[in-house]
Amino acid sequence: MKFLTLKTLLVRTLPVMCLVAMFGSTISVAQPNRIQPAAVPDAVVMPRPTEAQLEATEAALDVFLNDLSGGLRDVVDAYPYLLQVAPRPGVNSALVPNLNPRFEAKHEANKARAAQGDVDVLFMGDSITDFWRNEEGRFAGKPVQDEYFGDLNIANFGIAGDTTQGVLFRLDNGEGEGYSPKAIMLMIGTNNTRANIAGEIAEAVGAIVLSLQNHFPEAKIMLLGIFPRSMPDSPLRPQIAEINNIISRLHDGEQVFYKDIGAVFLSPDGSISEEIMSDGLHPGTQGYRLWAEAVNDDLRALLR
Repeated sequence: MKFLTLKTLLVRTLPVMCLVAMFGSTISVAQPNRIQPAAVPDAVVMPRPTEAQLEATEAALDVFLNDLSGGLRDVVDAYPYLLQVAPRPGVNSALVPNLNPRFEAKHEANKARAAQGDVDVLFMGDSITDFWRNEEGRFAGKPVQDEYFGDLNIANFGIAGDTTQGVLFRLDNGEGEGYSPKAIMLMIGTNNTRANIAGEIAEAVGAIVLSLQNHFPEAKIMLLGIFPRSMPDSPLRPQIAEINNIISRLHDGEQVFYKDIGAVFLSPDGSISEEIMSDGLHPGTQGYRLWAEAVNDDLRALLR
């Protein structure tokens, strides 16, 4: 079980609380107990604190609690769960296969496409991948796909709004069988940033790569770094950079090929123009063109 960190006022005025924050940075997400978390490649396993580190942290917390007085003492006495050291990070919710019911119709459509076979390239991800199929509108990727990849048999299994746990579920429930792609382009994880820390998301991306390798042992995987989003000073930027740094370790140059193309979307000051991503997250047609130009040669090389 993870715990909420202390309120901002306490964190700013009581430096010792940084010891507690390491163990309570997110809110736990309920998952079905009967579903086991997916396996994670060793390269991206998130470090956990040792027993000695936990004991030292608990001792420091005890000292802090014993010295409390006045209003802070009253707050902690009333709400003791505000200051607790989690004995271990809880189950990584990003690793537990679980499909949002709202995505069931798209999942069934993807399964039907999988049953048809005849797939050269699999696109897997969330809305950023899904919108390669949009023929018009703010996020129209289809004209670019037709121009750059129109000669390829592509199965696009992106689902807008999906998370790592959704992809894990989908692969094990119909989207990972019935066809044999030669190459896979994967990008997933930006939607997990609302509920999971960077290490948890990186573990889940690694689990998806492992699942893809198990389902498609002959396929080569282009693992894309998560695209930058929002403003340069957004806390999402360093979180995404941390995730990408970790998942880059999955590159082996044989079956998994990591590629970070995020810089092509950025202006010199680190901002993202509205022409490229009008909402700071989803590529528009110009953004999809930059994406296609950045991966075209490497993607085609994986098909040889």
